[in-house]
Amino acid sequence: MFSRRDAIRKATLGLGAIVMLDTESLLKPQYHLGACDWSLGKAMSPEAFDLARQIGLQGLQVSYNTGKDEVGLSNPAMLQAIREAAKRTGVQVSSLAIGQLNQVPYKSEGRTEEWVWNSVEAARALGAPVVLLAFFSQGDLRKDDAGKKVVVSRLKKVAPQAEKQGVTLGIESYLSAQEHLDIIQAVGSPAVKVYYDFRNATDAGYDIYQEIPMLGREQICEIHMKENGFRLGEGTLDWPRIARAVKDIGYKGWMQLEWASPKGIDIVECYRHNRQYLEKLFRF
Repeated sequence: MFSRRDAIRKATLGLGAIVMLDTESLLKPQYHLGACDWSLGKAMSPEAFDLARQIGLQGLQVSYNTGKDEVGLSNPAMLQAIREAAKRTGVQVSSLAIGQLNQVPYKSEGRTEEWVWNSVEAARALGAPVVLLAFFSQGDLRKDDAGKKVVVSRLKKVAPQAEKQGVTLGIESYLSAQEHLDIIQAVGSPAVKVYYDFRNATDAGYDIYQEIPMLGREQICEIHMKENGFRLGEGTLDWPRIARAVKDIGYKGWMQLEWASPKGIDIVECYRHNRQYLEKLFRF
């Protein structure tokens, strides 16, 4: 038979364990902040990790390839250089991006299929859970039903491999939230989601406060934080309202700083401002 004292002691220990678990969950960061390497002027370069560390960022969105080097991270030497830079600086490879798809469209150029397929392997090797697929400029999908059909067809082929490797392919474009959802439904894979950009969506004429809950945290894999030509908080976007909308859908994950800088400004100081601004808004 347990004594009354034993029962109280065990109950106290149990309560202490619950409190500890709750405290740990509260202390666990909900958001992580990185930056796009091209916005730091160091696309697919180990040097970008040193800048990210100076700024105080936790991660870096790394370009999979560039116009000068289309093989990119499929080159074992380049992949290793990026891996070593991440280890040396303590800055994580938070995601990859194929910005070159803006010039060499996924919807029309055959070699881009190999890029996307290989980017999945590179992401797995670097421990990055997301690959951004860009659809701007030459790759724009607006009013291009034929292009959308090609994209859906190609994504259907690579999506099973992305699922297998635990990698999400994030579509970033000027399409509406509903058009993005239509593509996701047509592909039929949990490995395809939306890479959301508040500035792009606003510039395209959409109501981001309707789109954010429409997509929800289930369909948004990662987000860009930018004001073209301005530091965050100094442009036209209502960032406090955006922060509330992001919190309301329960989004938890990476935010990547992109192009949130005036011309001619010191990039490290500018991005430190942007980091501190977001830290206050999201309290991470």
